[in-house]
Amino acid sequence: MGKKLLQSHSIFPTLNIEQTAAYYSQYLGFQVVPYLDTEEPHICLYRDDTEIILTHSQGQRVIPNRELYGYGYDAYFITKQQEQLEKEFEAAGVNIVRALANTDYNNKEFVIEDVDGRWIAFGIKE
Repeated sequence: MGKKLLQSHSIFPTLNIEQTAAYYSQYLGFQVVPYLDTEEPHICLYRDDTEIILTHSQGQRVIPNRELYGYGYDAYFITKQQEQLEKEFEAAGVNIVRALANTDYNNKEFVIEDVDGRWIAFGIKE
């Protein structure tokens, strides 16, 4: 029987949907597709096989998992191109909070902080 789960899409509420979309486009290379004139306004961000959906947070600031729970990332994107992606993000001026390294849970990953304070990891199981 084939795989039942194929992909995952992250949903990021944000105070300023346009500002967050601009950041992901300019610094992380995502394509921006707005759906702001819909019943549930949102912006879709696309890069390769990854999609992020931005929604309005209705005035509530983004509270990253590490603040809410003491640790944890807000998203984890799987990639086999960690070195190239980290170099690309560094050149673009992205805030890399954890450089590429092997973790104690056998992943090779690096972590960035986005414009809203989220920590996002990019890696894969070794």
